Amino acid sequence: MNFRSISNRIRLDAVGIALSALCAVHCVLTIVLISALGFAGSWLLAPELHTWGLVAATVIAGVAIGVGAIRHRRRMPFVVAMTGLTFMGGALAAPHGIEEAVLTIIGVGLVSAGHILNLRHHTPGHRAESLREER
Repeated sequence: MNFRSISNRIRLDAVGIALSALCAVHCVLTIVLISALGFAGSWLLAPELHTWGLVAATVIAGVAIGVGAIRHRRRMPFVVAMTGLTFMGGALAAPHGIEEAVLTIIGVGLVSAGHILNLRHHTPGHRAESLREER
């Protein structure tokens, strides 16, 4: 499949999955770096970084998964992703450390799962099944 022929929604789902993975890696590496090396705390733990990450995840998930939910009339990807965003929002209220990382990793895992579920409803095979079900 040519990248140019991929719809914008699929691209947003892919960006959402990548952003979720980067967020999870950031959480784990921050704990490892700060614990092992004792530096980078001011930059890696900056609240602004987490706030902007949540804003980006919310916008990307809202557009990609929201459009998918409307088109495919499937609520599950939206519910899973929004639950993940709720965990991520809860992580902003937690103190920096293990609690925040666990909440964030659960959240980004759920958001990524929502994007994956959304992509599954976009595949040509699933589309044909959906059309048969409607008839």
